[in-house]
Amino acid sequence: MCLFRRQNYFPRVSKKCLCMVINHHHNILDKGNSFGAKYSSSLIPIPIIDVSLLSSQGREAKISSNFSWMLPGNWSYGMSTSYLDKVREVTKEFFALPVEEKQKYARAQVLDWSYRLALHVFPKEKRRLSLWPKNPNDFSETLEEFSTKVKSIIDCLLRSMARSLNLEEDSFLDLFGKQSLVKARINFYPPGSRPDLVLGVKPHTDRPGITILLQAKEVEGLQVLIDDKCINVPSIPDALVVNLGDQLEIMSNGIFKCPMLRVVTNTKKLRMSVVIFNEPEPENEIGPVEDLINETYPRLYRNVKNYCEMNYKTYQEGKIYST
Repeated sequence: MCLFRRQNYFPRVSKKCLCMVINHHHNILDKGNSFGAKYSSSLIPIPIIDVSLLSSQGREAKISSNFSWMLPGNWSYGMSTSYLDKVREVTKEFFALPVEEKQKYARAQVLDWSYRLALHVFPKEKRRLSLWPKNPNDFSETLEEFSTKVKSIIDCLLRSMARSLNLEEDSFLDLFGKQSLVKARINFYPPGSRPDLVLGVKPHTDRPGITILLQAKEVEGLQVLIDDKCINVPSIPDALVVNLGDQLEIMSNGIFKCPMLRVVTNTKKLRMSVVIFNEPEPENEIGPVEDLINETYPRLYRNVKNYCEMNYKTYQEGKIYST
């Protein structure tokens, strides 16, 4: 069983975001340095987890308290390299549609230098089918299938994370609730003439519990803040990236860390990503698991409800919602 200690290499909830005012496109400008940090061209060494081993009977969870992991694609959840390529291709076909077709599903946003399609996937009753693209023909089927596979992986990770802390394996899942939300966002980042000034996504932490990201092949753009340096997250074609979110940091009382992230642009290549978010039921009150609070490790967070909604409101205003 893995042992964990609170680590100082990453700020707990000191989210050093640049305060921005929404004023047309002014808010996507990277005024000097959005992290207040130095840029590093090196790639971060991210732990690689074989999920099929975590789900095997009799195996102990071996999960670090790092904030990001890589999941290789050749596991038992049907996430083969060819399948991941299919998901990429379907989303690429959507963004290749004529502008008038894409505008049917467009929502205005001036937060970042990107186009995006955001959809509720689960529970099904929360879907707004009018916002789901009819083209490509297999878009909806592919996205639902991918989201279902990803949710199974997330459940496996949450159980393993709980076991690694000597908790009941459903401790985190119970806080998420049986009707936890699964949302998808497809991002399209066009090349920019001034990547030194314009960000694809401004600095943020992920609001939900866990985010799983399928990146474009051979095009990097995601960066993480580590030791006051902006470091590139590698793009591995047959792997998914797992980022831990604010709410999981709260549930674990700070043992698991959520990273500060941003997305940079480049001058030559467009970049796409498919992101699946899993967040607790909005009306669930979440807080640190009681068994993780003691005299040595006191409570670090208060209980919260509707965290994602409150956080998103302040994100739009360029501010930070603090717990």
